[in-house]
Amino acid sequence: MSGFGRLWALVGMVAVAGLASGCAPVVLGAAGGTAVVAASEHRGLSGFASDTEIKARINHLWFQHSLDMHSRIGLTVDQGRVLLTGRAADAQMRLDAVRLCWQVEGVKEVINEIQVDTDSGIMDSARDTWITTQLRTKLTFDSQIHSQNFSIDTVNGVVYLMGLATHQGELDRVIEHARTLPNVQRVVNYARVL
Repeated sequence: MSGFGRLWALVGMVAVAGLASGCAPVVLGAAGGTAVVAASEHRGLSGFASDTEIKARINHLWFQHSLDMHSRIGLTVDQGRVLLTGRAADAQMRLDAVRLCWQVEGVKEVINEIQVDTDSGIMDSARDTWITTQLRTKLTFDSQIHSQNFSIDTVNGVVYLMGLATHQGELDRVIEHARTLPNVQRVVNYARVL
């Protein structure tokens, strides 16, 4: 099945799930919005569909393995490159998350940035969410940045970037926005230039 066909199959599954739960207008609106965003990304509809499929399969494996893993580990997929972030309960969870990623067809690279952390609490998670929200807002309103082409994840004040920049200047602006935010400890860049 082509990437475009896979995207619409995924959109269809979301729509059916929404119809079953009585949320058809919201789900169909969200699915249409997703297709519009996917079409505007550098990776296009087929790349978006492929990455979405990889992400869904990894999430399925994690969910089957451990609810705790599924809730603690963050997952970003961009052109078959998988970035793992979050706070694992122990070293074994960290290893299992990576091992399960490699079982999914289409995974080209796994970047393991999972921290073993049992000390962080709800305030740490709230701070990280606030950093991500502020950065997403800055990127969205910067006319020199195509914000839809970048994924952001923040763990313990460390900002992880992934995606594709049109040129080095755009990527430099994204990194600079991240560095200037309060409470950011460091910025780890996995984004690439076209």
